[in-house]
Amino acid sequence: MDYLQIANSVPMWLAAGAAIFLVLFQAFIFVKKSYATGKEIGLTEDQMKSAMKSSFITSLGPSVVILTGLLTLLVTVGGPMAWMRLSFIGSVMFELMAASFGTEAVGVKMGIDPMTNVAFANAVWTMILGSIGWIIFATLSASKMDKVQQKVSKGDKGLIKVISVAAMLGSFGSLVSGHLVALNNNTIAALAGGAIMLALSPLADKNNIKWLKEWALAIALFGGMFVAIAF
Repeated sequence: MDYLQIANSVPMWLAAGAAIFLVLFQAFIFVKKSYATGKEIGLTEDQMKSAMKSSFITSLGPSVVILTGLLTLLVTVGGPMAWMRLSFIGSVMFELMAASFGTEAVGVKMGIDPMTNVAFANAVWTMILGSIGWIIFATLSASKMDKVQQKVSKGDKGLIKVISVAAMLGSFGSLVSGHLVALNNNTIAALAGGAIMLALSPLADKNNIKWLKEWALAIALFGGMFVAIAF
Protein backbone atom coordinates (compact mmCIF):
# COMPACT_ATOMS: atom_id res chain seq x y z
CA MET A 1 0.00 0.00 0.00
CA ASP A 2 1.27 3.49 -0.90
CA TYR A 3 2.19 5.52 2.19
CA LEU A 4 -0.24 8.32 1.29
CA GLN A 5 -3.09 5.81 1.38
CA ILE A 6 -2.12 5.07 4.97
CA ALA A 7 -1.46 8.75 5.77
CA ASN A 8 -4.91 9.80 4.52
CA SER A 9 -6.83 6.72 5.69
CA VAL A 10 -9.98 6.84 7.82
CA PRO A 11 -8.21 5.55 10.99
CA MET A 12 -5.67 8.40 10.68
CA TRP A 13 -8.47 10.97 10.31
CA LEU A 14 -10.25 9.52 13.37
CA ALA A 15 -7.07 9.52 15.47
CA ALA A 16 -6.21 13.10 14.46
CA GLY A 17 -9.83 14.18 14.96
CA ALA A 18 -9.84 12.87 18.53
CA ALA A 19 -6.76 14.96 19.32
CA ILE A 20 -8.28 18.07 17.70
CA PHE A 21 -11.47 17.54 19.70
CA LEU A 22 -9.36 17.63 22.89
CA VAL A 23 -7.83 20.98 21.84
CA LEU A 24 -11.26 22.45 21.05
CA PHE A 25 -12.62 21.18 24.37
CA GLN A 26 -9.73 22.82 26.23
CA ALA A 27 -10.34 26.08 24.36
CA PHE A 28 -14.03 25.97 25.31
CA ILE A 29 -13.17 25.41 28.98
CA PHE A 30 -10.67 28.28 28.95
CA VAL A 31 -13.18 30.65 27.34
CA LYS A 32 -15.88 29.69 29.82
CA LYS A 33 -13.63 30.11 32.85
CA SER A 34 -12.15 33.37 31.53
CA TYR A 35 -15.62 34.80 31.00
CA ALA A 36 -16.71 33.79 34.50
CA THR A 37 -13.53 35.25 36.03
CA GLY A 38 -14.03 38.48 34.09
CA LYS A 39 -17.47 38.81 35.64
CA GLU A 40 -16.05 38.16 39.11
CA ILE A 41 -13.37 40.86 38.86
CA GLY A 42 -15.81 43.44 37.54
CA LEU A 43 -15.17 43.57 33.79
CA THR A 44 -18.10 44.79 31.72
CA GLU A 45 -19.66 42.95 28.79
CA ASP A 46 -18.28 45.59 26.42
CA GLN A 47 -14.73 45.15 27.78
CA MET A 48 -14.86 41.37 27.40
CA LYS A 49 -16.38 41.54 23.92
CA SER A 50 -13.70 44.05 22.90
CA ALA A 51 -10.96 41.72 24.22
CA MET A 52 -12.42 38.75 22.34
CA LYS A 53 -12.72 40.78 19.14
CA SER A 54 -9.12 42.01 19.41
CA SER A 55 -7.87 38.48 20.07
CA PHE A 56 -9.74 37.12 17.06
CA ILE A 57 -8.40 39.81 14.73
CA THR A 58 -4.85 39.42 16.07
CA SER A 59 -4.99 35.66 15.39
CA LEU A 60 -5.85 36.09 11.69
CA GLY A 61 -2.32 36.90 10.51
CA PRO A 62 -0.57 33.99 12.29
CA SER A 63 -3.42 31.69 11.22
CA VAL A 64 -2.72 32.39 7.55
CA VAL A 65 0.93 31.52 8.15
CA ILE A 66 -0.20 28.25 9.76
CA LEU A 67 -2.42 27.57 6.73
CA THR A 68 0.52 27.91 4.32
CA GLY A 69 2.51 25.60 6.57
CA LEU A 70 -0.38 23.14 6.55
CA LEU A 71 -0.26 22.97 2.74
CA THR A 72 3.50 22.35 2.85
CA LEU A 73 3.25 19.61 5.45
CA LEU A 74 0.19 18.04 3.82
CA VAL A 75 2.22 17.00 0.78
CA THR A 76 4.71 15.17 2.98
CA VAL A 77 2.75 13.47 5.76
CA GLY A 78 -0.85 13.67 4.54
CA GLY A 79 -3.87 15.64 5.71
CA PRO A 80 -4.63 14.11 9.13
CA MET A 81 -1.10 14.44 10.57
CA ALA A 82 -0.60 17.94 9.14
CA TRP A 83 -3.94 19.05 10.57
CA MET A 84 -3.29 17.52 13.97
CA ARG A 85 0.35 18.57 14.37
CA LEU A 86 -0.15 22.21 13.38
CA SER A 87 -3.22 22.43 15.61
CA PHE A 88 -1.08 21.30 18.55
CA ILE A 89 2.32 22.90 17.88
CA GLY A 90 1.77 25.42 15.08
CA SER A 91 5.39 25.45 13.88
CA VAL A 92 5.81 24.10 10.37
CA MET A 93 9.59 24.59 10.64
CA PHE A 94 9.78 22.19 13.61
CA GLU A 95 7.44 19.68 12.02
CA LEU A 96 9.30 19.59 8.70
CA MET A 97 12.64 19.32 10.51
CA ALA A 98 11.36 16.50 12.74
CA ALA A 99 9.83 14.64 9.79
CA SER A 100 13.10 15.01 7.87
CA PHE A 101 15.11 13.61 10.81
CA GLY A 102 12.71 10.68 11.03
CA THR A 103 12.89 9.76 7.35
CA GLU A 104 16.68 10.20 7.14
CA ALA A 105 17.09 7.75 10.03
CA VAL A 106 15.91 5.02 7.64
CA GLY A 107 17.83 6.34 4.65
CA VAL A 108 15.09 8.38 2.95
CA LYS A 109 15.78 12.05 2.16
CA MET A 110 12.45 13.87 2.30
CA GLY A 111 11.59 15.58 -0.98
CA ILE A 112 14.30 13.69 -2.86
CA ASP A 113 13.83 9.97 -2.31
CA PRO A 114 10.47 8.18 -2.67
CA MET A 115 8.72 8.01 0.71
CA THR A 116 8.20 4.52 2.11
CA ASN A 117 5.74 3.27 4.70
CA VAL A 118 8.54 2.77 7.24
CA ALA A 119 9.93 6.27 6.57
CA PHE A 120 6.47 7.78 7.02
CA ALA A 121 5.94 5.92 10.30
CA ASN A 122 9.36 7.06 11.48
CA ALA A 123 8.54 10.67 10.57
CA VAL A 124 5.28 10.53 12.54
CA TRP A 125 6.94 9.09 15.63
CA THR A 126 9.75 11.67 15.48
CA MET A 127 7.28 14.56 15.17
CA ILE A 128 5.28 13.34 18.16
CA LEU A 129 8.09 12.23 20.47
CA GLY A 130 10.12 15.35 19.63
CA SER A 131 7.49 17.60 21.21
CA ILE A 132 6.69 15.54 24.29
CA GLY A 133 9.57 17.05 26.32
CA TRP A 134 8.21 20.56 26.60
CA ILE A 135 4.64 19.31 27.08
CA ILE A 136 5.72 17.23 30.09
CA PHE A 137 7.89 20.06 31.46
CA ALA A 138 5.07 22.60 31.15
CA THR A 139 2.60 20.20 32.77
CA LEU A 140 4.85 19.56 35.76
CA SER A 141 6.12 23.11 36.23
CA ALA A 142 3.15 25.35 35.33
CA SER A 143 1.62 25.25 38.81
CA LYS A 144 4.96 26.28 40.34
CA MET A 145 5.65 29.25 38.04
CA ASP A 146 3.68 31.66 40.22
CA LYS A 147 5.98 30.92 43.17
CA VAL A 148 9.05 31.30 40.95
CA GLN A 149 7.71 34.60 39.64
CA GLN A 150 7.09 35.92 43.15
CA LYS A 151 10.54 34.83 44.30
CA VAL A 152 12.32 36.46 41.36
CA SER A 153 10.33 39.72 41.53
CA LYS A 154 10.04 39.77 45.37
CA GLY A 155 6.49 41.04 45.04
CA ASP A 156 7.43 44.03 42.86
CA LYS A 157 4.61 44.30 40.28
CA GLY A 158 6.66 46.70 38.15
CA LEU A 159 9.49 44.18 37.94
CA ILE A 160 7.01 41.47 36.93
CA LYS A 161 5.93 43.62 33.97
CA VAL A 162 9.56 44.20 32.99
CA ILE A 163 10.31 40.46 33.15
CA SER A 164 7.18 39.65 31.09
CA VAL A 165 8.07 42.19 28.39
CA ALA A 166 11.70 41.03 28.35
CA ALA A 167 10.61 37.39 27.97
CA MET A 168 8.29 38.31 25.11
CA LEU A 169 10.99 40.36 23.35
CA GLY A 170 13.45 37.52 23.83
CA SER A 171 11.12 34.89 22.38
CA PHE A 172 10.16 36.98 19.36
CA GLY A 173 13.78 38.07 18.91
CA SER A 174 14.86 34.44 18.88
CA LEU A 175 12.26 33.62 16.24
CA VAL A 176 13.17 36.51 13.93
CA SER A 177 16.97 36.52 14.38
CA GLY A 178 17.51 33.64 11.95
CA HIS A 179 15.57 35.48 9.25
CA LEU A 180 17.51 38.72 9.82
CA VAL A 181 20.92 37.10 9.34
CA ALA A 182 19.76 35.04 6.34
CA LEU A 183 20.03 38.14 4.08
CA ASN A 184 17.33 36.96 1.69
CA ASN A 185 13.62 37.62 1.15
CA ASN A 186 12.96 36.52 4.71
CA THR A 187 15.16 39.38 5.92
CA ILE A 188 13.24 41.87 3.78
CA ALA A 189 9.91 40.57 5.11
CA ALA A 190 11.09 40.77 8.74
CA LEU A 191 12.47 44.30 8.38
CA ALA A 192 9.45 45.54 6.44
CA GLY A 193 7.02 44.01 8.94
CA GLY A 194 8.95 45.56 11.85
CA ALA A 195 8.99 48.98 10.16
CA ILE A 196 5.25 48.82 9.49
CA MET A 197 4.57 47.88 13.13
CA LEU A 198 6.82 50.71 14.38
CA ALA A 199 4.85 53.16 12.25
CA LEU A 200 1.36 51.88 13.05
CA SER A 201 1.65 51.37 16.83
CA PRO A 202 2.55 55.00 17.76
CA LEU A 203 0.00 56.28 15.23
CA ALA A 204 -2.77 54.17 16.77
CA ASP A 205 -1.80 55.15 20.33
CA LYS A 206 -1.41 58.86 19.59
CA ASN A 207 -4.75 59.18 17.81
CA ASN A 208 -6.51 56.46 19.82
CA ILE A 209 -7.49 54.57 16.66
CA LYS A 210 -9.05 51.45 18.11
CA TRP A 211 -9.40 49.45 14.89
CA LEU A 212 -5.76 50.14 13.97
CA LYS A 213 -4.59 48.80 17.33
CA GLU A 214 -6.50 45.59 16.63
CA TRP A 215 -5.35 45.17 13.02
CA ALA A 216 -1.75 46.43 13.37
CA LEU A 217 -0.16 42.97 13.75
CA ALA A 218 -2.08 41.48 10.82
CA ILE A 219 -1.25 44.50 8.61
CA ALA A 220 2.44 44.22 9.55
CA LEU A 221 2.54 40.48 8.81
CA PHE A 222 0.88 40.76 5.42
CA GLY A 223 2.71 43.99 4.60
CA GLY A 224 6.07 42.34 5.26
CA MET A 225 5.14 39.41 3.00
CA PHE A 226 3.98 41.68 0.17
CA VAL A 227 7.14 43.80 0.36
CA ALA A 228 9.29 40.66 0.20
CA ILE A 229 7.33 39.43 -2.83
CA ALA A 230 7.75 42.81 -4.54
CA PHE A 231 11.54 42.62 -4.14
